[in-house]
Amino acid sequence: MNYNSPKEIVEIVSDVAKAKSSTSVSKTLVLAFLAGAYIAIGGLLAVIIGGGIPGIAAENPGIQRFLMGAAFPIGLMLCTLAGADLFTGNTAYFIPPVMSRKLSLGSLTRNWTLVYIGNFIGSLFVAYFMVTLTGIFAKSPWLDSIYHIAEMKTSASFGVVILKGVGANWLVALAMWMAYASKDTTGKMLGIWFPVMAFVAIGFEHSIANMFFIPAAIFNGAPVTWAEFIFSNLIPATIGNILGGSVLVGLLYWFVYKKVID
Repeated sequence: MNYNSPKEIVEIVSDVAKAKSSTSVSKTLVLAFLAGAYIAIGGLLAVIIGGGIPGIAAENPGIQRFLMGAAFPIGLMLCTLAGADLFTGNTAYFIPPVMSRKLSLGSLTRNWTLVYIGNFIGSLFVAYFMVTLTGIFAKSPWLDSIYHIAEMKTSASFGVVILKGVGANWLVALAMWMAYASKDTTGKMLGIWFPVMAFVAIGFEHSIANMFFIPAAIFNGAPVTWAEFIFSNLIPATIGNILGGSVLVGLLYWFVYKKVID
């Protein structure tokens, strides 16, 4: 069989979580920095392509959202194939071994905390040094686009952002599940592309991506404050991402296939 079965995927991600839990603090932070930067690069590409077609966006908004979604998955592909540590994927990986008592809750908390911090630093690095200082978003239509993204993401209610966060990481975690199903590079890339494209085009909220989108807008003068970013978007998006990845993917697949790792 040229792919891993759903049962085998649960075992694989459990082994991945165990390996991550034993990685040193310094290496975890470096890998997390890289993941934040890679996701930010995906976000940057999505804005350059999707934000650069205001005419199409006005007349055919679905096409514009699809094009943004089509570009964004490069970030997760880089995380998977080049190697990096992404918080949203880890919300799913750690649940099966923790539920089977193969890893402690402390190991989960340690990894999630370090990776979240590293992802934030990597995202901010790209947003400031690679985008703001280079002037990539300095002119319209890209400046208007990133402003619109930031304002839209910080204007929704707390509960709505949580629900959109659930949807985003349900699909992102499933993208990683499908990547682990494949045994070749092409299969991994296709497994990632479809679910990630879908969550971006739909408009769900991914906390790590938003660590790039909204700060990039703020750095470029958007009328959005850091407090609005953190309390109106980042916190509820993170809560939703944890629920989507840990419950709808990690927990449910552990429940169905728990005998594989028990």
